Amino acid sequence: MDGQQTIAGRVQRVRERIAAACAAAGRDPEGVALVAVSKTQPPEAVREAADCGLRVFGENRVQEAGFKIPLCPGHLDWHLVGHLQANKARPAVRLFSTIHSVDSIDLLRRIDAIAGEEGRRPRVLLEVNVSGEGSKEGMRPDDVPAALEAANGLHCVEVAGFMTMPPYCEDPERARGFFRALRGLRDRCAAATGFALPELSMGMSMDFEVAIGEGATLVRVGTDLFGARGSPWRPAGGAET
Repeated sequence: MDGQQTIAGRVQRVRERIAAACAAAGRDPEGVALVAVSKTQPPEAVREAADCGLRVFGENRVQEAGFKIPLCPGHLDWHLVGHLQANKARPAVRLFSTIHSVDSIDLLRRIDAIAGEEGRRPRVLLEVNVSGEGSKEGMRPDDVPAALEAANGLHCVEVAGFMTMPPYCEDPERARGFFRALRGLRDRCAAATGFALPELSMGMSMDFEVAIGEGATLVRVGTDLFGARGSPWRPAGGAET
């Protein structure tokens, strides 16, 4: 097998791309965390990626993560990068250190209440629909200040920054304006509120170099690390919901 087609080869190539993008932007690669999006991948693939030194892994579905995480190395840091339904908030708080997809004040408050009950202190990112696409999840940029104001009254969650997904386009440069808009929103909100908001989760396999150029601190890469996705993974006998 071509070394570039193994997980180890893909990890090396993605790391090289991150380093090159950081060099072009005058940034320290240590300031960009690679979130290995392992949705649909079996625990064996996660273990292989972890053996290459990856530590932060992202899942899209709470149920799939609940099956998978107990079968993976125990030292990994798990992030929820997919949409979170309110009725899955409790298992999400139990499973993940960081939730990238908080898209309403109600969900933010629910996570905080559950975190208090569970003795957890998750980091959360506010998902912002900077493109205004109706098909995209996320709060409107104009709603973000109210969400941060609400966060001032919470006790168990840390609002650490923002996340976005730009419209799909084969030319990654067309995503630049959306990434820049999220960074600008973050900068304005940090200046106005006193929240540090250090994290910008933006950029995936096709466009993470552009996102790094616009300030991404978390890039969510799945296909370029693990190859094509299949159906959601679950153990033999695991029920689909």
